[in-house]
Amino acid sequence: MPEDDITQIRVGDSSVGIIGLKAVLEEAAGELGDRTDEEVRSELLKRLETKNYIPEKVRAEYETAFLREFKKHLGRPVDNEPPQEGLEIHVLGPGCVQCDRLERELMQVMAETGISASVEHVRDIREIGKYGVMGTPALLINGRVKAVGRVPTRRQLAEWLTEASGGS
Repeated sequence: MPEDDITQIRVGDSSVGIIGLKAVLEEAAGELGDRTDEEVRSELLKRLETKNYIPEKVRAEYETAFLREFKKHLGRPVDNEPPQEGLEIHVLGPGCVQCDRLERELMQVMAETGISASVEHVRDIREIGKYGVMGTPALLINGRVKAVGRVPTRRQLAEWLTEASGGS
């Protein structure tokens, strides 16, 4: 897994990109699985702050977010999942021409419509498999699969974004 892999997570009311989160979770899963929540929170913060800027006054919020992601990684129940605000979009694809085109088209439509969203391009094949899609590129808006194996038209993207954002 690349060292510069960035994963978007919720920290408090914000969506934040964390460098190396997936690698740290993989590594920590075997080592910290039987530790207390406090020990896990502290250890994850220690490991992740080497590559990420974590402001002193919100360290506790980051610890909570890291613990939540760790529990999700292990398949354990998560009781403090923050409410989802705004649109969350996932472009699934290993970085092929069509996958990159979908991401570009999506960004252009977002700029044209003024609709903002958290966009993550998932390139890791194992991660893509977790979404249950059988082809790429694929597009998910707020967890719902909208397209698989094709790049939708700009008009279709605009319709989906408007619908998902509650617009008309």
